[in-house]
Amino acid sequence: MRKIIYSLVSIGIFAACAKEKVGAPNFEVSTTSLTYKAGDSVKFKISGNPDNLMFYSGEQGHKYEFRKRDSADNDLQIEFKSLVQFGLIYQNLQVLVSNDFNGKADTPSVKAATWTDISSKATFSAGKDSVSSGLISLKPYVNAQKPSSLIYVAFRYTDYKKAQGQNRWVIRTFSANNIAPDGTVTPMAVMSTGGWQQVNFKNTAFVWSLSAAQLLMPSSAATADDNEDWAISKGFDPTYIKQDVGTALKNISTVLPEYGYVFTQPGTYKVVFEGSSVRYNGEQRTTREVTLTITP
Repeated sequence: MRKIIYSLVSIGIFAACAKEKVGAPNFEVSTTSLTYKAGDSVKFKISGNPDNLMFYSGEQGHKYEFRKRDSADNDLQIEFKSLVQFGLIYQNLQVLVSNDFNGKADTPSVKAATWTDISSKATFSAGKDSVSSGLISLKPYVNAQKPSSLIYVAFRYTDYKKAQGQNRWVIRTFSANNIAPDGTVTPMAVMSTGGWQQVNFKNTAFVWSLSAAQLLMPSSAATADDNEDWAISKGFDPTYIKQDVGTALKNISTVLPEYGYVFTQPGTYKVVFEGSSVRYNGEQRTTREVTLTITP
């Protein structure tokens, strides 16, 4: 009987706790002024004691309203550095892009895709090392009907049998970045993370050598047959953007009556503090905003 009573009491207590609603965090944030100079320490006075507190400064990459943003109308930009040497030096390297390539490194897949030659937008080496292509915008090649369709970048090498032999090309560096309308830069790849694959069309004796450091097409002798080889990157989502993040200031085990922060650049910033109460039976969140003007 005593065990039954204890069980009933436990059930009653659990049921009562389950019915309790999680309370909304109750706190306020204030500053002595709404205008500060760049480099000044801004003191935020915090009254109340939320279980958890996050801080969003309002600076680029730290805006509360963009904490869940994962896509934007970006400009996907690439840049690379190249070197050509040996044999007959001429423009036999192309850079192309596709938004319908299936990602498979085989000749039927490459042939089935639609490739746009954007070589005219790049500067290539004519003998000097590490010649920068300049920034190349790939926004014009985004699929208008499916903006999130992946864009692939390819380097296509072609050469033919001739007395001077075939030349050597090296892609020294590569970078791809998404640039959001607000200027947020989301790195998409560098050479070592480009996911490069090589596809051979002609002459299996000379193919792209892919490494974390560079892409290399070796030179060949006068006896070498005609050659065509592709080095193709992984696909890039032109709409992807990294989410803005806040700074965790406290948890349930700490008390924070004041927080200091320094804005280094002039501007107007919407600062947001997010307090949260998180329990087994739910959660509640409350925000407090302070708009500050930072002068030079």
